[in-house]
Amino acid sequence: MLKRAQALFLSLLSLVVLLPIAGSALAESSASQLNMPQGVTEVSQAAYDIHMIMIWVCTVIGIGVFGFMFYVMYAHRKSRGAVAENFHEHLGVELLWTIVPTIILIVMAFPATTALLKVYDTDNPDIEIKITGYQWKWQYEYLGEGVKFMSELRTSDDEVYGREPKGEHYLREVTEPLVLPVGKKIRFLVTGNDVIHSWWVPDFGVKRDAVPGLFTAGWAKTDKPGTYVGECTELCGQGHAFMPVVVEVKEQAEYDAWLANKKAEAVEYASTIGKEWTAEELMTKGEGVYLQSCAGCHQADGGGIPGVFPAIKGSPIALGPQIGHIAVLIDGVPGSAMQSFADQLSEVNIAAVIHYQRNAWGNDVGDVTQPIDVLNYKQSK
Repeated sequence: MLKRAQALFLSLLSLVVLLPIAGSALAESSASQLNMPQGVTEVSQAAYDIHMIMIWVCTVIGIGVFGFMFYVMYAHRKSRGAVAENFHEHLGVELLWTIVPTIILIVMAFPATTALLKVYDTDNPDIEIKITGYQWKWQYEYLGEGVKFMSELRTSDDEVYGREPKGEHYLREVTEPLVLPVGKKIRFLVTGNDVIHSWWVPDFGVKRDAVPGLFTAGWAKTDKPGTYVGECTELCGQGHAFMPVVVEVKEQAEYDAWLANKKAEAVEYASTIGKEWTAEELMTKGEGVYLQSCAGCHQADGGGIPGVFPAIKGSPIALGPQIGHIAVLIDGVPGSAMQSFADQLSEVNIAAVIHYQRNAWGNDVGDVTQPIDVLNYKQSK
């Protein structure tokens, strides 16, 4: 009987040796959805490698410990007349269970430390991007390039509230994705504007909290073009589920063309600040800005949500002095969900949306808000 027990124990040990080999094949199988994603960057690869090392170390220890325990229980059971040893403060055993775990922890610390050093090695980037979390959108600013834009959920309210069938990219699509080139080290400087958010892209192995007044840094570098999707992972308010992260990685030539186009847009916007816009131009542009940036709270018809978000239709702000309306957009309303849009929208877009709010849904104030009015208010503060 003892030989059978020993054979069983040896079989378990053999399993320990063979499992890593079989596991490597399983980990590479696209059919497996249970494991951590391997990702496409050096950071994600480092995190995946340390994850797999720890998994196998724990698996070997678990099988060894439980295998030995079951062997002892079977080979030295009471029915065979086994009598338990009765000893106290056995020096050899105490040394064994102190030294062996210490050695294991030291061995595990080396790859873990190496991975952490790689994750936090944000020095010498090729491109720096400032990421700011807002309720409930992301702002990306390419430092030194003069390019800045908001990235907001593109899924329509009709899909969200079940008035239309859900699309293929439901809650995983944005108005403007973050665009990166292949083969370049990108440093992300992440912060928040209002509450704490968290910027997370699993395929990059990057997750950084966006804390107001504080910058956290991460980095990514990949040679694989494609679209990668993440999300905010910090519960940041009722719209938390509606601020996905979408990143497009392009070949260098495509990225250069995209960046040149964004710079041209920035120059064009700057040139239109002093332009005298017609009421029709402002209404057309303002409607688009309103539907993108305001309708989520105040609703498409300007009616708001009673008790939650005030209506703009017929409101004292929309019907009152123009300067007061500009102040609300630029300064926000302290103590409420109305945030400042001074750094989110251009002067042109702010002027357009104010004009739209003051002349839509029967408000019919009749005045015209120009971008220069918005700029003058900003400069007066």
